[in-house]
Amino acid sequence: MIRLLALLVALLAGSAPLFAVAGSPLPVTSPADAGFSSERLARLHQTVDQAVDAGRYSGYVVLLARDGKLVDQHAHGWRDVENKAPLAPDSIVRIHSMTKIITSVAILTLMEDGRLNLFDRVEKYLPALKDRKVLTGGTADSPVLVDAIRPITINDLLTHTAGYYYNETWSAGSPVLIELFGRARIWEAANLADFVQRVALLPLSDQPGTRFRYGISTDLLGAIVEQVSGRRLDQYFQERILGPLGMKDTAFWISPENVSRRAKCYTRSPGGLVAVPDEARRNVGPDHGILSGGGGLWSTANDYIRFAQMLLNGGQLDGVRILSRKSVELMRQNHIAHIADPHPFGRLDQGFGFGVRMVADQGRSQTLGSSGMFGWDGAASTLVWMDPQERLVSLLILQHFPFDQDSIHATFANGVYSALEN
Repeated sequence: MIRLLALLVALLAGSAPLFAVAGSPLPVTSPADAGFSSERLARLHQTVDQAVDAGRYSGYVVLLARDGKLVDQHAHGWRDVENKAPLAPDSIVRIHSMTKIITSVAILTLMEDGRLNLFDRVEKYLPALKDRKVLTGGTADSPVLVDAIRPITINDLLTHTAGYYYNETWSAGSPVLIELFGRARIWEAANLADFVQRVALLPLSDQPGTRFRYGISTDLLGAIVEQVSGRRLDQYFQERILGPLGMKDTAFWISPENVSRRAKCYTRSPGGLVAVPDEARRNVGPDHGILSGGGGLWSTANDYIRFAQMLLNGGQLDGVRILSRKSVELMRQNHIAHIADPHPFGRLDQGFGFGVRMVADQGRSQTLGSSGMFGWDGAASTLVWMDPQERLVSLLILQHFPFDQDSIHATFANGVYSALEN
C-alpha cells in the first residue's frame, strides 16, 4: 500500500521513479550491484528534471541496462502537457531515425539467409535505380549531370555513402538538389514501389562510395527488404525482429486501442512549449502511405531497450537469436574510415557502421563514453547507445524539436558515464 501511494504521488507530480514490477522489459537490479553510483544517477535525474520543470522540454524517460539488467528507470514530465498526462516507459513515441537501425538489422538477416550480399548492386533488386547520374552543376531546370563511376551497392546504402540525401541544406548541400527533391514528391508515394520510381528521378549528390551524406538510403533498404523477402516491410519486421523480441508496441502506426498512450512532440515558443503537428508523410496505415525504413516507426522505451540489448548481446535476447554474433560485429565496425571525410557531421571521434554511428577514437571525443560504443538517434531528440566495453545500454526518450536542443544528449551521456564506479 505504501509503494502504491508513493507511485500515485509521483504520477500526479509528473515524475515517476519506476519500481521493479511485473512487465519490466528486462530483469532489474540495483545501481550499486551494477557498479553505478545512485547519488550520481540522482544528480542526472535532478539536472534534466529541472530542465523539464523550467518548461524547456515536455518530459523524458531514461532507461539504463548493464549486463542485461535494468539499472535505472526514470520518467519525468508529460506526454501530453495540456492534459497533464505523464510520460512513461510505455508511452508510444516517435523514434524517427532510430528506425534505421531496425531496417539495417533486417537487411543483415536477409544476408545471413543467403538471399542477398552486401556488395550486390542495388539495381539487382530495384531496377529503376540503374544507370545513376551525379549532379555537378547547373540549375534545377538544366542540371549538369555525369555518369556514376559505378553502381550503388547495398553497402553504400547501409553506410550512407550512396549519394542520396534529404531535402535539407545540411544534408543535400545544394539548392539544386533540394529543388529536384521537392519536385519528385517522393514522400507522397503510395507505397515503397512508387517511392523507388520517384527516387529514380533524382540525381546523386556524389559518386557512390566517396562521401557520407545522410539521407534516404535506409528507405531504399526498406524497399529492398520488401523485394527480397516478398513481404511488406511491416510484416517482415514483425516476423523476424519485433515479434520474436516481444516489441509489442513498435509499428508504423498506432492501433486505436493504444492511441491514449501516444506522446506529443513539442517545441519552445515565447509563450512556452507548443505541440508540433506530426509529419504528414509519416501518417501511414495498413493500406496507405510509405513504410519508411528510414524514420517511420513508433515505439516505446520499454520496447526499444529490448532491441538495443539484443544488439549488445551479440544478436540474441532471452534465447531468441535475431542476428549472429559476427553480423553484429560487422555492423558496429567503422566502414567509412577510407573516405575523404570519414567523420559523420564533423564529429572527429566518430565513424559509421551499418545504420549506426560508432566511437572510433574516444581520445577525440568531447563527451564521456567508450571507444567502440555504437548507436543512433531520432529527430525528436531520442538517443540510444550500446557500449560493449562497459556492457551498457543507455536510452533517452524525449519528444522535442529542434533536435538535441541545448546539447541535452551530451548532458545525458556525461551524467550516465560519470555515475559508473566499476
